[in-house]
Amino acid sequence: MDTNKLLLVIIAILLPPVAVFLKDGAGKHLLLNIILCLFFFIPGVLHAVWVITKE
Repeated sequence: MDTNKLLLVIIAILLPPVAVFLKDGAGKHLLLNIILCLFFFIPGVLHAVWVITKE
């Protein structure tokens, strides 16, 4: 895992929608992450970490 991904994972734990926006920009993943964070915070964090680490 490189430094950029490590920083994004740290941001994903604190502010999941910001991390998803920095990784993928405004799109379907950002919208889904905002909805998950509004209802429950932990699923939003898990989704953000998944978006950052996939590839």
